Amino acid sequence: MNIEQKKIYRNLSDMFIILALTLLLGTLLILMSKANPWDAYKLFITGVFGTRASFAEVFVKACPLILTGLGCGIAFRTGFFNIGAEGQFYVGSILATIISINLTALPGPLRIAIAIFAGFIGGGLWALIAAVLKARYNISEIIVTIMLNYIAINFLGYSVRSFLMDTNGNVPQSAKIDISGQLPIIIKSTRFHAGIMIALLCVVLVWILMDKTVFGYQLKAVGLNPRAATCNGLSTARNIVLSAILSGGLAAVAGAIEVLAIQKKLIEGISSNCGYTAVLIALVASNNPIGVLIVAIMYAMLQVGAGSMQRQLGVPSSIVNIIIGIVVVLILCKELLHFDKKHINL
Repeated sequence: MNIEQKKIYRNLSDMFIILALTLLLGTLLILMSKANPWDAYKLFITGVFGTRASFAEVFVKACPLILTGLGCGIAFRTGFFNIGAEGQFYVGSILATIISINLTALPGPLRIAIAIFAGFIGGGLWALIAAVLKARYNISEIIVTIMLNYIAINFLGYSVRSFLMDTNGNVPQSAKIDISGQLPIIIKSTRFHAGIMIALLCVVLVWILMDKTVFGYQLKAVGLNPRAATCNGLSTARNIVLSAILSGGLAAVAGAIEVLAIQKKLIEGISSNCGYTAVLIALVASNNPIGVLIVAIMYAMLQVGAGSMQRQLGVPSSIVNIIIGIVVVLILCKELLHFDKKHINL
């Protein structure tokens, strides 16, 4: 068995062990909830694959996770630890709302395109703040992006209570975007919208950018070894700034799509914390664009299936969060599955 075959075998065995441990843990938690695990798993599968609408819902929930996960993955591979996808998501949603509500004279498709593009630019500039501070003054981007999250979240709360508040009501939310400015539904009787196709296109584009272009190679080189990259004539600061713009822009596009396709208005808590979940998804996927797509869809399946179990069997949906946390720990620590005694110093 050659080295490549051994690597494939090792990865498959890791996946099998992690899956077995996950099922065991899930079964124990369901039993503790005084429910039948067999019934719970049947409801889980039915909740995901039972109807066209439920299956489409998986992609609806995965869409923002894919875009924010891609953004985090690009930044992480360049050594820029962007924890600000949540704030960038909010910036994108705010700008998309402003464009959609105020530029009603424009044709619907053009207004949608401008709203998404404005979100991308706004999110990229929002992430640029942390990138410049890191590149110029070596200030931790982790702290800066987290603080920027709070600013963006609270600014959205301010905006829906002031200049973006719907004048026809007293609820802190914007006016509803008219149908011409909404992203269309692709599959009837479901919420499967055109934004999902945008997310899938972004996966392909990011994969090509990162794995098939010189620019992507430079970004990865800076992330792997900034000193070596600098010695070979690559600008560390330039690549960090560019990766931050791409990262923040993709996260903001997720916010714009959420406004234009799902909520159709700006509300507080619009992201459902997907910007924070994106960090987890990017890490589990090893910052690989195709991996981000797969992990985001699997995460969305867990959410949809857990909702079905909770509604019909009373199983707490928080079980899924516990299981996800354990799975992440197992994946990130999978090297312990190959613990070698000869590494112990006696």
